[in-house]
Amino acid sequence: MKKRFLTVLTVATLAIAFTSCKDKAKEAETTEAEVAAETTDVSTKYKVDTERSTIMWTGHKPTGSHNGTIALDSGVVTLNNDTLESGTFLIDMNSITVKDIPAEEEDNAKLTGHLKSPDFFHVEQFPVSAFEVTGMETVEGKTMLSGNLKMKDAVNNIKIPVTVDQNGDALTITSETFTIDRSKWNVQYGSKSFFDNLGDKFINDEIELQINITATKA
Repeated sequence: MKKRFLTVLTVATLAIAFTSCKDKAKEAETTEAEVAAETTDVSTKYKVDTERSTIMWTGHKPTGSHNGTIALDSGVVTLNNDTLESGTFLIDMNSITVKDIPAEEEDNAKLTGHLKSPDFFHVEQFPVSAFEVTGMETVEGKTMLSGNLKMKDAVNNIKIPVTVDQNGDALTITSETFTIDRSKWNVQYGSKSFFDNLGDKFINDEIELQINITATKA
């Protein structure tokens, strides 16, 4: 009986581990900043509809996770022969919200304030982040969008898988869920990349993001 129990436990553990690995979002390829893509005379300009666009985030730690949204402040993107040619998106860091804690609870305001503080994104000093398109290519059947992500006092180029759809005067850009390593943008609180002896009090460096952008022809 004991041997059978251990066998079942081992199988269950392996199944959980396999599921966790399978479901984990892939980290965006991150490199040094690149030259931004230029707009040509034949491209079509689209203006981001900020009311219908959002960035969803999830942060993990040993005891669980939190999630929420960030809004776009503004954005312009150009399309050339059904290909995303250039674009700039400004991200309103003051718009950070927490969704997994009821808005009326004190912990919601506490966590939101902490995320906006110098410990994390320091929104008083850095109220806007930005993403500037540097290129788009097809890799192994997936459309990969690359761009310079400026957050706080750092800029890195990231490459993420997206789907781009054009329907009349509307354009949508939807990313797969991906992660970025926050330490590369100097977001230090609870990070093992900056602090030793955190034990199980650390917060994962990887932040999951999923982007949904809707734009209309300008």
